[in-house]
Amino acid sequence: MELLNIKGEVERLSNILGKAEDCLDLQYLTARIQYLDQVIAQPGFWHNPTPAYEVVQEIEYSIFYKHQEYQRWCSIVEDIKAALGLLELSADEQLWQEVQSNLTQLQQELETAEIRQLLSDPQDKKGAFITITAGAGGIDAEYWASMLLQMYWRWGKSHNYQLHLVEIYEGNEGGIKYATLEITASCAYGYLKSETGTHQLQQISPFHVINNLQTSLASIEVIPIFGESVEWEIPEKDLEITWPRYRGNVNHVETWVNMVHIRTGISVFCDQERSQMQNKEKALAILKSKLFAMPTAGYAYALAQNVQQVDEIQPRLIKSLSSKLIREYILHPYTKVKDLRTNVETTVAKEVLDGKIDLFIKAYLQQLNHTTSVGKEVLDNFK
Repeated sequence: MELLNIKGEVERLSNILGKAEDCLDLQYLTARIQYLDQVIAQPGFWHNPTPAYEVVQEIEYSIFYKHQEYQRWCSIVEDIKAALGLLELSADEQLWQEVQSNLTQLQQELETAEIRQLLSDPQDKKGAFITITAGAGGIDAEYWASMLLQMYWRWGKSHNYQLHLVEIYEGNEGGIKYATLEITASCAYGYLKSETGTHQLQQISPFHVINNLQTSLASIEVIPIFGESVEWEIPEKDLEITWPRYRGNVNHVETWVNMVHIRTGISVFCDQERSQMQNKEKALAILKSKLFAMPTAGYAYALAQNVQQVDEIQPRLIKSLSSKLIREYILHPYTKVKDLRTNVETTVAKEVLDGKIDLFIKAYLQQLNHTTSVGKEVLDNFK
């Protein structure tokens, strides 16, 4: 990028941040954070987990996504401007590379902020459990499921999110039958809810001698992590828990736990924790989140009506959203990835599989919010 073009882009980003300052009341945010700190310091604050959790979430959001992030962005812009001034006087390759790196970083972070301002659901700020399940296609589908797991792993790493593999059931030829990934980061669910559905891959099969064109399917399920904000307990009579029997082999102790909610048939298998108790706790956390997130027939609906209704869930009312085909990935005879809901597509399929899926996330959230203005100014969420 030429120096003149960089100066123009920096000026554009400066104008965006200048407009955001009018919406961002720093004095109010500082006062609000101080007030919430006092609330946390009160005796008995943690006795009621739900409101306590909400207060902590508000502080985290106010500090990191409004206050500190905005100030850091302004600092990056000023550093770039100062460096550009020096470059106009004397060429410096190392400084030039630093300017380009900082500009790219700022562009990416403001793009993330633009996506974040589309998150309006109360659950959007939560972390996420994302489960990948191989569908039709045999070994090829298992391989496709493993590719998707890597895609979401790389996406999470590129956003500096904390990732943890909760469960994995490996296939026969290096693929996976299913896996669950835990992403503990603010807004992870808000972003990744766009991924729920069936993903289809078309490519030359690497597992057949004849170069056959193979179509493979894998389903994605994304649910928010409710954690301590969910206070209710699942009745023991509604749970069926199985675990490996001790066989006397101290060198190979299996710690997996399989948990089934009898009324709905929802099952969770966890095997990645060090102890059986940890796997049981993780399985219960996932099961609670799945039950709480179920549309209309779920615990959230029941609790909103009457806490006593949580035992009256009707399994027949549970609808799976992961069976709907939402995206096609074509690797042969040409390359293209197309989202079937928004019609957004790109020919750089390799970049998508490397985790660059924000263009699909943004388009889906815009559609969800009935937004047609693609060039809407960033940082409207500061209002």
